[in-house]
Amino acid sequence: MLTSGDVVSLDLVAPEGSEAGMQRPAVVVTANRVLRAGPSVVQVVPLTRTLRGYESEVLVEPDEANGLDAPSAAQCQHILAVATTRIRAQVGDVGPVTLGQIRDPLGVPLDV
Repeated sequence: MLTSGDVVSLDLVAPEGSEAGMQRPAVVVTANRVLRAGPSVVQVVPLTRTLRGYESEVLVEPDEANGLDAPSAAQCQHILAVATTRIRAQVGDVGPVTLGQIRDPLGVPLDV
């Protein structure tokens, strides 16, 4: 079962413009109370190895727990709703501190 903070490998379609796309890691940000119901769509924040230093991005350093092999930026400005069928594998977990850092800027684009 998925939990908030899981790092998953996604299979996304070809991107348009600046969208995240193709095969890439992402962090599940859907609330655990929603995930317990087994939804067919979850919210994720894609990760990229391209570190731009944007205010809306959170640096995630690789470690044994998250399964990443390079420093990555959580692209909080690109939150996605994806079908769970796009998830190819669970590769790790970012932990509660990093999950909180990723969730913090999610409301900025929506002004909430």
